[in-house]
Amino acid sequence: MEDSSDKKSLRKRLLEQRDNTSHDLLGISSEKIQKKLRKIFSFKNAQKIGVYYPIGSEIFTQDIIQELLSQNKDVFLPKVVDENIEFRKIKDFSSLETGSFDILEPKDDCPVDNNLDVILVPTVGISQTGVRLGYGHGFYDRFLAEHKTITISLTLEKQIIKNIPKSPHDVIMNWIVTEESATKI
Repeated sequence: MEDSSDKKSLRKRLLEQRDNTSHDLLGISSEKIQKKLRKIFSFKNAQKIGVYYPIGSEIFTQDIIQELLSQNKDVFLPKVVDENIEFRKIKDFSSLETGSFDILEPKDDCPVDNNLDVILVPTVGISQTGVRLGYGHGFYDRFLAEHKTITISLTLEKQIIKNIPKSPHDVIMNWIVTEESATKI
Protein backbone atom coordinates (compact mmCIF):
# COMPACT_ATOMS: atom_id res chain seq x y z
CA MET A 1 0.00 0.00 0.00
CA GLU A 2 2.23 2.76 -1.27
CA ASP A 3 1.01 6.28 -0.59
CA SER A 4 0.97 9.00 -3.21
CA SER A 5 3.28 11.97 -2.75
CA ASP A 6 0.11 14.07 -2.28
CA LYS A 7 -0.86 11.97 0.73
CA LYS A 8 2.66 12.08 2.17
CA SER A 9 2.89 15.87 2.01
CA LEU A 10 -0.69 16.23 3.32
CA ARG A 11 0.11 13.86 6.22
CA LYS A 12 3.25 15.85 7.07
CA ARG A 13 1.32 19.16 7.07
CA LEU A 14 -1.59 17.77 9.13
CA LEU A 15 0.73 16.13 11.68
CA GLU A 16 2.65 19.38 12.12
CA GLN A 17 -0.66 21.22 12.57
CA ARG A 18 -1.90 18.69 15.15
CA ASP A 19 1.48 18.51 16.93
CA ASN A 20 1.29 22.29 17.46
CA THR A 21 -1.84 21.83 19.59
CA SER A 22 -1.06 22.35 23.28
CA HIS A 23 -1.36 19.42 25.69
CA ASP A 24 -4.01 21.34 27.65
CA LEU A 25 -6.11 22.04 24.56
CA LEU A 26 -5.82 18.37 23.52
CA GLY A 27 -7.08 17.38 26.96
CA ILE A 28 -10.06 19.73 26.76
CA SER A 29 -10.87 18.61 23.21
CA SER A 30 -10.55 14.93 24.19
CA GLU A 31 -13.02 15.48 27.04
CA LYS A 32 -15.52 17.11 24.66
CA ILE A 33 -15.09 14.24 22.20
CA GLN A 34 -15.76 11.71 24.97
CA LYS A 35 -19.03 13.50 25.82
CA LYS A 36 -20.11 13.40 22.16
CA LEU A 37 -19.22 9.69 21.90
CA ARG A 38 -21.61 8.89 24.76
CA LYS A 39 -24.52 10.18 22.65
CA ILE A 40 -23.84 7.95 19.63
CA PHE A 41 -26.29 5.05 19.82
CA SER A 42 -24.00 2.49 18.16
CA PHE A 43 -21.17 3.37 20.57
CA LYS A 44 -23.34 3.60 23.67
CA ASN A 45 -24.96 0.21 23.01
CA ALA A 46 -21.82 -1.59 21.86
CA GLN A 47 -20.43 -4.32 24.10
CA LYS A 48 -17.17 -5.10 22.26
CA ILE A 49 -15.29 -1.88 21.54
CA GLY A 50 -11.93 -1.39 19.85
CA VAL A 51 -9.94 1.59 21.14
CA TYR A 52 -6.40 2.79 20.48
CA TYR A 53 -3.94 3.97 23.13
CA PRO A 54 -2.86 7.49 22.11
CA ILE A 55 0.61 8.52 21.02
CA GLY A 56 1.93 12.02 20.42
CA SER A 57 -0.85 14.51 19.68
CA GLU A 58 -3.63 11.94 19.12
CA ILE A 59 -6.95 12.39 20.90
CA PHE A 60 -6.54 11.10 24.46
CA THR A 61 -8.45 7.84 24.94
CA GLN A 62 -7.34 6.82 28.44
CA ASP A 63 -10.50 8.21 30.08
CA ILE A 64 -12.67 6.58 27.41
CA ILE A 65 -10.96 3.24 28.06
CA GLN A 66 -11.38 3.62 31.83
CA GLU A 67 -15.05 4.57 31.51
CA LEU A 68 -15.77 1.58 29.23
CA LEU A 69 -14.01 -0.81 31.62
CA SER A 70 -16.00 0.59 34.57
CA GLN A 71 -19.21 -0.05 32.57
CA ASN A 72 -18.15 -3.71 32.16
CA LYS A 73 -17.76 -3.28 28.40
CA ASP A 74 -15.31 -5.52 26.56
CA VAL A 75 -12.39 -3.28 25.60
CA PHE A 76 -9.96 -4.29 22.86
CA LEU A 77 -6.77 -2.57 21.76
CA PRO A 78 -4.79 -3.23 18.59
CA LYS A 79 -1.59 -5.24 18.60
CA VAL A 80 0.74 -5.22 15.59
CA VAL A 81 1.44 -8.74 14.35
CA ASP A 82 3.71 -8.82 11.30
CA GLU A 83 2.05 -6.49 8.75
CA ASN A 84 -1.37 -6.47 10.41
CA ILE A 85 -3.18 -5.58 13.60
CA GLU A 86 -5.39 -7.78 15.71
CA PHE A 87 -7.54 -6.67 18.62
CA ARG A 88 -6.96 -8.10 22.09
CA LYS A 89 -9.15 -7.75 25.16
CA ILE A 90 -7.71 -5.91 28.15
CA LYS A 91 -8.83 -6.05 31.79
CA ASP A 92 -7.13 -2.80 32.79
CA PHE A 93 -4.07 -0.71 31.93
CA SER A 94 -1.75 -3.34 33.45
CA SER A 95 -2.71 -5.54 30.45
CA LEU A 96 -0.60 -3.24 28.25
CA GLU A 97 3.10 -3.21 27.36
CA THR A 98 5.25 -1.23 24.95
CA GLY A 99 5.05 -2.81 21.50
CA SER A 100 5.61 -1.85 17.88
CA PHE A 101 6.31 1.83 17.19
CA ASP A 102 6.69 2.36 20.99
CA ILE A 103 2.90 2.22 21.33
CA LEU A 104 1.26 0.62 24.36
CA GLU A 105 -0.50 -2.51 23.18
CA PRO A 106 -2.02 -5.61 24.81
CA LYS A 107 0.29 -8.29 26.15
CA ASP A 108 0.55 -11.62 24.33
CA ASP A 109 -1.68 -13.40 26.88
CA CYS A 110 -4.66 -11.09 26.19
CA PRO A 111 -7.38 -12.92 24.22
CA VAL A 112 -7.82 -12.05 20.53
CA ASP A 113 -11.25 -11.15 19.14
CA ASN A 114 -11.55 -9.25 15.87
CA ASN A 115 -15.35 -9.29 15.69
CA LEU A 116 -16.02 -5.97 17.36
CA ASP A 117 -19.20 -3.86 17.51
CA VAL A 118 -17.38 -0.57 17.01
CA ILE A 119 -13.79 0.68 16.63
CA LEU A 120 -12.43 4.11 17.54
CA VAL A 121 -9.88 4.90 14.85
CA PRO A 122 -6.88 7.22 15.27
CA THR A 123 -6.86 9.89 12.58
CA VAL A 124 -4.25 12.29 11.19
CA GLY A 125 -6.79 13.96 8.90
CA ILE A 126 -10.18 13.22 7.39
CA SER A 127 -12.41 14.57 4.65
CA GLN A 128 -16.05 15.48 5.19
CA THR A 129 -16.92 12.36 3.18
CA GLY A 130 -15.07 10.07 5.63
CA VAL A 131 -11.83 9.43 3.72
CA ARG A 132 -9.34 9.01 6.57
CA LEU A 133 -5.65 9.76 6.49
CA GLY A 134 -3.65 7.68 8.94
CA TYR A 135 0.08 7.24 9.36
CA GLY A 136 0.51 5.47 6.03
CA HIS A 137 1.18 1.92 7.25
CA GLY A 138 -2.28 0.67 6.24
CA PHE A 139 -2.91 -1.34 9.43
CA TYR A 140 -6.47 -0.10 9.97
CA ASP A 141 -7.43 -0.20 6.28
CA ARG A 142 -6.26 -3.83 5.98
CA PHE A 143 -8.07 -4.78 9.18
CA LEU A 144 -11.31 -2.99 8.26
CA ALA A 145 -11.33 -4.48 4.76
CA GLU A 146 -11.51 -7.92 6.41
CA HIS A 147 -13.72 -7.13 9.41
CA LYS A 148 -16.91 -5.18 8.91
CA THR A 149 -17.67 -3.01 11.93
CA ILE A 150 -18.80 0.51 12.77
CA THR A 151 -15.89 2.94 12.63
CA ILE A 152 -15.61 6.20 14.53
CA SER A 153 -12.80 8.58 13.63
CA LEU A 154 -11.61 10.69 16.56
CA THR A 155 -9.94 13.92 15.48
CA LEU A 156 -9.71 17.64 16.03
CA GLU A 157 -12.06 19.88 14.03
CA LYS A 158 -9.05 21.53 12.37
CA GLN A 159 -7.98 18.13 10.97
CA ILE A 160 -11.11 17.90 8.78
CA ILE A 161 -10.17 19.04 5.31
CA LYS A 162 -12.00 19.43 2.03
CA ASN A 163 -10.30 16.65 0.09
CA ILE A 164 -8.03 13.68 0.80
CA PRO A 165 -6.95 11.65 -2.23
CA LYS A 166 -8.75 8.29 -1.91
CA SER A 167 -6.79 5.13 -2.66
CA PRO A 168 -8.61 1.90 -3.61
CA HIS A 169 -7.73 0.33 -0.22
CA ASP A 170 -8.99 3.27 1.88
CA VAL A 171 -11.95 2.37 4.11
CA ILE A 172 -14.53 5.14 4.61
CA MET A 173 -15.30 5.97 8.26
CA ASN A 174 -18.91 5.75 9.52
CA TRP A 175 -18.59 8.63 12.01
CA ILE A 176 -16.35 11.65 12.55
CA VAL A 177 -16.26 12.92 16.15
CA THR A 178 -14.48 16.17 16.98
CA GLU A 179 -14.59 18.57 19.90
CA GLU A 180 -17.33 20.45 18.03
CA SER A 181 -19.51 17.80 16.40
CA ALA A 182 -20.39 14.15 15.86
CA THR A 183 -21.21 13.50 12.21
CA LYS A 184 -22.56 10.30 10.68
CA ILE A 185 -21.22 9.73 7.18
